[in-house]
Amino acid sequence: MTSAGLESGLGLASYASRADQSRGRRHPEPAAPGRSVFQRDRDRIVHSTAFRKLLYKTQVFVNHEGDLFRTRLTHSLEVAQIARSVARRLRLDEELTEAICLAHDLGHTPFGHAGQHSLNRALQDASAGLQGFEHNLQSLRVVDRLEHRYADFDGLNLCFETREGILKHCSIRLATRLGEVGQRFLDRQSPSLEAQLANLADEVAYNHHDLDDGLRSGLLVFEEVQEQALVAPHLRRLTTQYPGLDRDRLVCELIRGMINEQIDDLTQSTLSRLVANGIETAAQVREMASPLVGFSDEMGPKVQALKSFLRQRLYRHPRVVEMTTVAELVVSDLFGLALAARQDHEAPHLARREAADEIAGLTDRQAMLRHADCFPGRAQWPARVSL
Repeated sequence: MTSAGLESGLGLASYASRADQSRGRRHPEPAAPGRSVFQRDRDRIVHSTAFRKLLYKTQVFVNHEGDLFRTRLTHSLEVAQIARSVARRLRLDEELTEAICLAHDLGHTPFGHAGQHSLNRALQDASAGLQGFEHNLQSLRVVDRLEHRYADFDGLNLCFETREGILKHCSIRLATRLGEVGQRFLDRQSPSLEAQLANLADEVAYNHHDLDDGLRSGLLVFEEVQEQALVAPHLRRLTTQYPGLDRDRLVCELIRGMINEQIDDLTQSTLSRLVANGIETAAQVREMASPLVGFSDEMGPKVQALKSFLRQRLYRHPRVVEMTTVAELVVSDLFGLALAARQDHEAPHLARREAADEIAGLTDRQAMLRHADCFPGRAQWPARVSL
């Protein structure tokens, strides 16, 4: 690496975000002795109520399916682990990277994407299409408003850089209402490298743990999985090196090898882009119209092929569709109930928003129990997947 970007005397690359140059918090606070502002953000996220709830919010399999499937909490930890590995190689701020990763799903509904789709549809129906639900925006809402832990302010009062990284996607219409944190969407600019990395690590993590969970549940067929371009080379290597290795260990080694390969590719490809674009400062990163963190031209299509395979074979599997259909019914019913309880609210748009906040804040188990109490016998969940 010849770029001046790796010549920082503080251990960070010159294009990394710096805690001592943060744009600050919404509510000014004195510094915390012994902790950077980004470490303080990370600690606040870990201690938040919303973070603990992630243990009982699912990825693909609903909470009652089994104790060994991934949850939003284990997913967030895996994202953070992958992102920190790359951040250290790129000499980015690891604490900011980890804070973004740990907070990125705080606003997710119960029942994973099925819950989000259902709540989005219900909210749009209730507002004549003027308002919907998006979990990235809800995650920002959680850390800005919905956590009630501090005497001086609502939310967690996180730094601008952490909040910006949480908000991965945003429409222009909504960006105009968000102030500074939404400005990059209006200016067509990029967030920090730490935020870009958290976004890619999220993709790497869910692709591989969904693959793992799909195989262990029996919903994915190993003979089809092994034909994937990302899988085949590692399978050949492992069967040669460890003939007769049992299937469970083989799958673990496969996934480990695939993740390591993508971490290597992501690191080298990103470094190449930084050099090619002459990036030496964090300000130059933000001026770019497209992300600098990404896979190589060879790796990118393989990653997309795996995503497509999982979409067709796992997320659209009849058993998963059966689960998500019931989950969508539960979320829709509960939102209607929460909205009806606010029918006398003077501001209908606030009533809808508060009802959405209430339902999004439920865990899978809370939603299932509440629905069973209010609508007995209406939700017929499929039998558990056996491990």
